[in-house]
Amino acid sequence: MSRARPRRRLLRPTLRLRLTLVYGTLFVASGLVMIGATYLMVGARIPDLISFVQTAGPSGPMRISDPHLNIDKGLLSGPESTRVLARKQETARTDTANAVLTQGGIALVIVSAVAVGLGWLIAGRVLAPLHRVTDTARRIAMAADRSLHERIALTGVNDEVKELADTFDTMIQRLSHAFDGQRRFVANASHELRTPLTLSRALVEVAMHRRTASPDLVQLGETLMEINARHERLIDGLLLLARSENELGERAPVDLADVTTHVIAHAAAEAGKVSVTLYESPGEALTLGDPVLLERLVQNLVENGIRHNVRDQGFVRVVSRVLSEDQVEVRVDNSGPLIAPYDVPGLFEPFRRLNTDRLYTAKGVGLGLSIVRSVAAAHGGKVDAYPRPDGGLSVVVVLPRHHAMALEAE
Repeated sequence: MSRARPRRRLLRPTLRLRLTLVYGTLFVASGLVMIGATYLMVGARIPDLISFVQTAGPSGPMRISDPHLNIDKGLLSGPESTRVLARKQETARTDTANAVLTQGGIALVIVSAVAVGLGWLIAGRVLAPLHRVTDTARRIAMAADRSLHERIALTGVNDEVKELADTFDTMIQRLSHAFDGQRRFVANASHELRTPLTLSRALVEVAMHRRTASPDLVQLGETLMEINARHERLIDGLLLLARSENELGERAPVDLADVTTHVIAHAAAEAGKVSVTLYESPGEALTLGDPVLLERLVQNLVENGIRHNVRDQGFVRVVSRVLSEDQVEVRVDNSGPLIAPYDVPGLFEPFRRLNTDRLYTAKGVGLGLSIVRSVAAAHGGKVDAYPRPDGGLSVVVVLPRHHAMALEAE
């Protein structure tokens, strides 16, 4: 089991959040500059804005009355009037500055909150086309090459985002044509090869069953029949692989427990020939898909476990169960030689085998796990394989759970 990588993406802010923070920061900075400038200008003009009543000339007595200062000195003159007026100016300056800072700060907080909210909404509207591109790309990536028919088809102003979406659509269209051509080639080539193989098998059988056939000719015919049968299995595997890589047309409810029991019953004879013990735990696991392909998936895993095993006292264990509310699982464990973790991914490639000394029958063609992966992907599932510490392999197939059938069964 490999160590889980830290989820660094959870610590990274999204583009929408970063744009909102930029908008908000610029707005708050501008508001602070505005409040500071207002504070300086008002503080410089306070002495000229003070209201007072002067009842005499500049050199005579004056009447100072201010309810904010709680003073009513009547007629004052000389130094006393100067001190009272200075006190009034200082108090007015302090009150005005506090009002500018307090009320301006409250107004800035309220307006900044509104600005950040509007920035968040505007950023969401601006980035909505990018989210559409991302969602489409994610669906295509999750379904491999079975959803290459899907397009973004973005409409609107011909800007940079639309240009990106159109370029992405063009790329997907070309990939779709390439994959379709590859699948058609494999299917057509496999079909065309069936006829000469069938004809050669018939000719060999006729030659083997002649009365004048010598023992050497019969032995040669048996060898040719074995080679011919292997080629037929290879062609069948290629056809199945091409079929599984296409999007499923019709789906039906399938209980993987029934599939597991059926496959184990048919594999018992082959397992007995190589002294491999089969264990099964068919728990209810309801999914939706093609019954033939799902049976072939489990069959390939069981046959792979039997053929790639130890010669004596080997085992293959098959378990089907509900993994979670939305997923079911088929797990196949088998004994066998030790496998390095870096060799496991290559086992899922077509015509790739770990080494030939692991194959104790001539039935393997190197497509078993490739077909398993393709069938699982066609059903919206995934396959993981892990080397066992004691030798052998553990293969886990996770498929979507069919909720409607699960509710009826319960």
